[in-house]
Amino acid sequence: MTEKANRIGEFLRARRDLVTPEQAGLPGQGTRRVPGLRREEVARLAGISVDYYLRLEQGRDSSPSLSVLESLAGVLQLDDDTTAYLLSLAEPRPRRRRRAPRRESVPAGVAMLVATLPLPAFVEGRYFDVLAANPPATALSPRLVVGGNRLRDVFLDPAEKDLYPDWESATERLVAGFRQSVGTDTDDQRFIDLVGELSLASPRFRTLWARHDVRTREGAEMRLEHPQLGELRLRREKLAISGTSGQMLVIYHAGPASPAAEKLGLLSSLTEKPPQTRSDLRVTPPSPHT
Repeated sequence: MTEKANRIGEFLRARRDLVTPEQAGLPGQGTRRVPGLRREEVARLAGISVDYYLRLEQGRDSSPSLSVLESLAGVLQLDDDTTAYLLSLAEPRPRRRRRAPRRESVPAGVAMLVATLPLPAFVEGRYFDVLAANPPATALSPRLVVGGNRLRDVFLDPAEKDLYPDWESATERLVAGFRQSVGTDTDDQRFIDLVGELSLASPRFRTLWARHDVRTREGAEMRLEHPQLGELRLRREKLAISGTSGQMLVIYHAGPASPAAEKLGLLSSLTEKPPQTRSDLRVTPPSPHT
């Protein structure tokens, strides 16, 4: 049974592995082969039969009731975002043919806004592609250019990784936000290719993707280590762009008169070159003899 055909089962297996017996209020039972909950423990805590829970994990029942799903969400200690994702997995979906990748385009007014903003700003697509970026954003990170992809860069580009002192937590948020952005619409070839590429190239991505964490794409406090400006403590906002399928306007800013705000003002001195596209930033792989 593939992940696509057994979405609920894959989710339940991944999430029960993350809840310890102690977290679930179960007494210690000595040495266990796995740190998470057993199937029979999840079933008992959720008030359903072990046989029924096994059918859910094996994909033999893909239409559990709302009350069953809510009980399982409580046992698995899911937050609101992850519970909503679990509920969406049980919604009936019409059978359709695999679609070709769809080209995302930025609304003209939003593109104009990004170009005129004095703060680092870019447009992030549904699959975390960079669809538009202004010079301050590119000065903040040279990977923030049209044609880049935030997942590829953060997981596969060493220079981008160095930008994030808190890379471990940053990648957790990134993958959880990506799963929320894509939702259950996983038959798009763009999604299939991107997840396949990252799963092969990055053990960190592969581990996080298997957890099935879900988080709303929203603003957050960020700590960056800029190669010229040093540490930057910024606020990153993610604003949904109406009339699009999952595009976000991302803006970095800092408190008035703060050290970070002064450093953001210096970004203008780093933006003398014309804006680049991703084709200008080909990364040459290291020689196997170096």
